[in-house]
Amino acid sequence: MNAHALPDHYLITPEPACSAERTAFMTRLAQALSSGVRLVQLRAKSLSPEAYVCLAADALRLCREHGARLILNPPAAARLVGLAGIEADGIHLSSVRLITCRARPVGPDRLLSAACHNREQLLHAGRIGADLVTLSPVLPTASHPEATPLGWEGFAELVSAAQVPVYALGGMQTQHLARAKEAGAQGIAAIRGLW
Repeated sequence: MNAHALPDHYLITPEPACSAERTAFMTRLAQALSSGVRLVQLRAKSLSPEAYVCLAADALRLCREHGARLILNPPAAARLVGLAGIEADGIHLSSVRLITCRARPVGPDRLLSAACHNREQLLHAGRIGADLVTLSPVLPTASHPEATPLGWEGFAELVSAAQVPVYALGGMQTQHLARAKEAGAQGIAAIRGLW
């Protein structure tokens, strides 16, 4: 994936508490897309496969209406791409799943995103042909308060070894975009900061 084709902002959706919250979730997603978000990771690991497929179908429709790309992130995302009418743009691998992959789990016509937290994971993502990665946590984050932040210097040092476009994740807000780019990032990824 050409880094120039990737946007500056990568929205990772918050986990919907249940499928009953789907209307409110879709309203918030529509607002984020209307504000200019063009890359979305649908993160909903707690939903049943059936509920996830329904949510993904609705999210994909909204993304298409706004010219945005949708990346799936349930544990079985690779099986869902192209199934049940969900022609999503790609899948996301957790850092655990990334390290177990010996080859790219999707074809070149789909985006492969991966979560990275260290140099080994960044290098492995490059070896298997990931198109983009998130590197976290850069700053303290409410979603992982126990994690030690990399800080901007640590982030920049790791990004310099990366062979794929890197999104800064962890405590990111839109005002961090310029600082992230100075550190070598493609852009910022966020849940709360873009939702």
